[in-house]
Amino acid sequence: MLVLGEIALMSGEAASRSSLKLSGRQEELLEAVVATGKPVVLVLVNGRPLDISWAAEHVPAILETWYSGSQAGNGFADVLFGDANPAGHLPVSWPRNSAELPLYYNHTRTHQPEDEPKFTSRYWDAPSTPLYPFGYGMSYTTFSYSNLKLNEPEAKVGSTLDVSVDVTNTGNRAGDTVVQLYIHQQAGSASRPVRQLKGFQRITLAPGARQTLHFKLGPDELQFWSPAKREWVVEPEQFDLWVGEDSTAKLHGEFHLTQ
Repeated sequence: MLVLGEIALMSGEAASRSSLKLSGRQEELLEAVVATGKPVVLVLVNGRPLDISWAAEHVPAILETWYSGSQAGNGFADVLFGDANPAGHLPVSWPRNSAELPLYYNHTRTHQPEDEPKFTSRYWDAPSTPLYPFGYGMSYTTFSYSNLKLNEPEAKVGSTLDVSVDVTNTGNRAGDTVVQLYIHQQAGSASRPVRQLKGFQRITLAPGARQTLHFKLGPDELQFWSPAKREWVVEPEQFDLWVGEDSTAKLHGEFHLTQ
């Protein structure tokens, strides 16, 4: 286990840094330890995402702990020895380097959408995707998502839709996951984000177990602040929705709101 990162004084008010790289000679230390050929677990102690692109390619396991307090050591041991099954998910998009900033998953569409077939990257020398997407997290088991359903694929503005999805623990250990629901309004009176988190549930499943989850999508979830009308609005439009473990979820459905 190799613990790297930042001291607490490096984060917070008046504690900005011009680079997200590991400070000092920590990167050299990391590369030297990995070069020994022994299995390495990198434990990060930090208050912001760091540039760990090299580690992501060469280190078999990375544990993000942020600033965990006086019982951090006991918590690390429980996770690393398998006494606890981790289930945390990132509350931010994790950049590859500082040049990607600002980076957030709920950006608006551009003149060249990233889901176009010919799109490659916004950079010459790196992907424009985050190293780890918003909502990303791993555990000692795996989960699958299926059977996405809406009770009303077409509904009137003001209605509340029920979204259901089956979640299955496909691994051989019990574990938690955070199931996330995202939406996208395909058009409207103002530019809408490519995805927005509108619901999440944390569940625990035994190996092989399956559970059906339900999410509600009503006016509170579908409204947005109209800069033209200067009020909250819900517009009759076509919507995408996705359910999965992070903001790159693939299980997709659509619904239409009518006036």
